[in-house]
Amino acid sequence: MSGTREPGFRRDGSWVGASVPRKEDPRLLAGRGRFVDDITLPGMLHAQFVRASVAHARITGIDLDGVRETPGVVAAFTAEDLGLADITAVLDRPPHEFVPTAMPVLARDKVRYVGEPLAIVVARDPYAVEDGVELAVVEYDELDPVMSDTAALAPGAVLVHAEAPANTLVDVSMFATEGIDEVFDDAHTVVRVQAKTGRQNALPLETRGVVADWDDRDEQLRVRTCTQIPHQVRTVLARCAGLAERQVRVTVPDMGGGFGQKCVVGREEIAAAAAALKLRRPVKWIEDRRDALTAAFLAREQRYDARAAFDADGAILALDVDIVCDMGAYSCYPFTAGIEPLMASAEMPGVYRLPAYRVRGRAVTTNKAPTGPYRGVSRPQYVMVMERLMEKAARALDLDPVELRRRNVITVFPYKGINNITYDPGSYRESLDLCERVLRDEGWCKVRAESADRVIGIGYSCFSERTGYGSGAFAARKMSVVPGFDIAEIKMDVSGTVVVTSGTMSHGQSHETTLAQIVADRLGLDIDQVKIVQGDTDRVTYGFGSFASRSITIGGSAVGAASGKLGETLREIAAHLLETDLDNTELDGAGGIRLRDDPDRGLSYADIAEIAYLKAHLLPKGVEPGLAATASFDVAGDGTFANATHGVVVELDRGTGDVRILRYVCVEDCGVAIHPQVVEGQCRGGIAQGIAGALFEQVTYDDTGQPLCPSFMEYKVPTAAEIPEVAIHHLETPCAFTENGAKGVGEGGTIGAPAAVLNAVNDALRDTGVELDDTPIPRESVYRALEGTPVEVLERQPV
Repeated sequence: MSGTREPGFRRDGSWVGASVPRKEDPRLLAGRGRFVDDITLPGMLHAQFVRASVAHARITGIDLDGVRETPGVVAAFTAEDLGLADITAVLDRPPHEFVPTAMPVLARDKVRYVGEPLAIVVARDPYAVEDGVELAVVEYDELDPVMSDTAALAPGAVLVHAEAPANTLVDVSMFATEGIDEVFDDAHTVVRVQAKTGRQNALPLETRGVVADWDDRDEQLRVRTCTQIPHQVRTVLARCAGLAERQVRVTVPDMGGGFGQKCVVGREEIAAAAAALKLRRPVKWIEDRRDALTAAFLAREQRYDARAAFDADGAILALDVDIVCDMGAYSCYPFTAGIEPLMASAEMPGVYRLPAYRVRGRAVTTNKAPTGPYRGVSRPQYVMVMERLMEKAARALDLDPVELRRRNVITVFPYKGINNITYDPGSYRESLDLCERVLRDEGWCKVRAESADRVIGIGYSCFSERTGYGSGAFAARKMSVVPGFDIAEIKMDVSGTVVVTSGTMSHGQSHETTLAQIVADRLGLDIDQVKIVQGDTDRVTYGFGSFASRSITIGGSAVGAASGKLGETLREIAAHLLETDLDNTELDGAGGIRLRDDPDRGLSYADIAEIAYLKAHLLPKGVEPGLAATASFDVAGDGTFANATHGVVVELDRGTGDVRILRYVCVEDCGVAIHPQVVEGQCRGGIAQGIAGALFEQVTYDDTGQPLCPSFMEYKVPTAAEIPEVAIHHLETPCAFTENGAKGVGEGGTIGAPAAVLNAVNDALRDTGVELDDTPIPRESVYRALEGTPVEVLERQPV
């Protein structure tokens, strides 16, 4: 099916598949949402951090006397004052493949990037704390900073960490097909792409923050923070502070975006909570935008050198890739510095049948803010490289680029790839065909051919999005912390309504609605009779939060399974009360149980709940009082693959080199769409971030390590004027092993956009002899190519 469904309440009697009004909207749109910065507690203090002003140095002294004398300042703590253990992320790999590096909560002996926290200052109000921070005196013995991957890997380079030779944290060759060199030697055509991608900030609307206080009655450190992974924050905080995990409770209020930046454990949250514990007073820290732009977890800075071999008919024969990822100063917890090179190495073949593959993936450390996950994690980069290889091969073989893709995409499923990943059924060929047909039917190919006075190009990207990573997939990376499963619990009260707890964590994905739709369908309830609870480590047994498009595939499956278990208990009680066999009962789809052989006889959930809670003596033997069920879900295999094709039409401005997007078409297949309107919102938001990476956003530094993008004046974020209208068409290939047939959809928009935009720009430049392979696309390079600057001169231009 294609096209966009109109919003509605139910489709074919089912909540799943209907674009129902979001349950979150009345609260959020009316300004009644409660975010971290909305929380105020009696006696609350405010915290900020003394941060490193140089990129690389030994710390020879920190003088906080002036800070402590500042009016309104209550306390100031260094690392020694708080005495916290370090945060260390580990891979279970041999030393030649992985080097662990400890990240102190507050820097002690050395600073490794501008903005690294050195001390925490706590005051009675936000203004006094800023005054106090200004009076800190830090003395340094400065060292030469390492500011690029090439500098990090250069012979004799200064070491960011003494324990990491050659500044290399990860060096893994995951695949090397025997005889691959001979394949390249004998190939009809070999093409090469050398590409680099700019460092980016995930840029959630709400910056990071925390409110922490100690509760004497509960003997708990209560931490309210905007995180995607509350249970991991609890674990790390307990370990750093020497507490039992029961003594830490992490709760997450409404959250304004995360995009992966908040699915790692931050140092500032731990330090603020430790200050609250030490002072026995509530402490709030809210990250300001300057710190968010310069000192928060960043992502995306990668370099690829890739070769692909093809036969005369355009079939890809082999792929050989070297990947270097600039991961900044430290490994993030729990994913480590391996998150980007391991992702790219494992999944780069993507949607294409590939007989031979060799890859080396490295993570290097530099004097920049650490790298964490960001929507898509390496897939926007390696998809861009793969799609550039396809375009270059098509030119070399004089084939249509879309036709070359058709000859290589996977069409028979399940497909076991050369990367040892099994791909479940998808619509790779169908999405490619539909996307091309839409643009042709709209006349864009004719416009490109007949507009001699305009510079117009059309580009495509065809890709998959691996979602629902189970424990097995993360274990294959040899992580010491292995995410994967999720646990859900459902409780029905005496009135027959339910509360469902989930280990997933909404930060804008509409979980209160989509998870409720799954429950409402499984139990035959109205969606308003379902309440979803997330983000409370005391109420949710355990969970790994939300990232990698796992919330509906894994969290939603756990919720569905728990609902199914509760339904069985309801049937068992009803069968006993109605004096019939269990097999003669069924859910009636309207909040009750009925008899199969006499549908007019039955009991409502409220009737059954009254027995379960208030008249337990009437329950059948072996059934305990109350109505609750718990279920877990994990994916035993390699996860499920959503897929999509993006098609883009661009026009280049001869006078400025600007890239204007005239048309954007997305054909996506996420299996069963729980809420089509939410799916489209995810696609559009992801595409906007992908376009931003392709054309605008890049974190840069000077030679001394000072960030050059401390505000939105320097960090170029697109506005609504730069993001085009996006046409979305749906295909549906249900997943066979999730509870609801859904595949993930959260990252696909971001994954496909850079490749499609870059290919469109290169198509527009087809007559200039220039091909661009880096993002963000340098406007000056586009301008000079259109102006007629020789290719060899253009290639020497810094970008």
